[in-house]
Amino acid sequence: MAFPTPQAMAYDRAATIFSPEGDLYQVRYAFEAVKKGWTSLGIKSFKGVVLAAEKRRLSPLLDVSDIEKIYKVDDHVGVAFAGMGSDGRILIDYVRLVAVRHRLVYGEQATVEYLAKAVADVKQAYTQHGGVRPFGVALIFGGVNSDGTVKLYRTDPGGQYFSYKAVAIGMGDSFVNSFLEKTYREDLSIDVMIRLAIEALFKSRVATGEERKEQLFQSFHELVEIGYVDREERMFRKLTQEEIKSIVKGLEPELLA
Repeated sequence: MAFPTPQAMAYDRAATIFSPEGDLYQVRYAFEAVKKGWTSLGIKSFKGVVLAAEKRRLSPLLDVSDIEKIYKVDDHVGVAFAGMGSDGRILIDYVRLVAVRHRLVYGEQATVEYLAKAVADVKQAYTQHGGVRPFGVALIFGGVNSDGTVKLYRTDPGGQYFSYKAVAIGMGDSFVNSFLEKTYREDLSIDVMIRLAIEALFKSRVATGEERKEQLFQSFHELVEIGYVDREERMFRKLTQEEIKSIVKGLEPELLA
């Protein structure tokens, strides 16, 4: 990342000051916080949407089983994040309230885009007020609307949100996005998307870390989270560790190749 020169340092002392190049340095720094986060991804097809995220042991004594990277927002929507976990937690709590209020007021579930936009609006507001900083987190929303349309959105620290067929965020985003560009098809089943997500995260972890493939393979089922929404059932569900372990074992030839 190219940091501002000493002459330009004044432009990063508040989130509200534009640099001569049209940048908001505080927002740019928030994007850097996302790039340092653990990798998360989303994949959608005609059959549904899958969210996956990795977890890393920062200490040998850290219990990763209690770390969550994927959350249920409403029955039909899940969310994954990368970046500052505290910022992600606050925004996820907020969007859950948005979903509940929408259901109470209108008697129906909010669309995936409505929820993604609600978070993006809050993020945008924190780029134009003094005394606050931008949220250093990106979120991926995946779900199935009441009309059966499958949607996947990414929200950025600057308040933008875009729809994707597949997308990754975090420290391994370049590797995973490149992998998904080569392997993605619009007719993928839920099972195939889950397998692709695990393979992408595993190979990204090997490419960006110092762990040996054989060593990582033994514990990888503990270091990945997966949730999905099937287009027919329209219910968000997270896989158990035993289910992930079984899938990882079945992918042994691909992961250790």
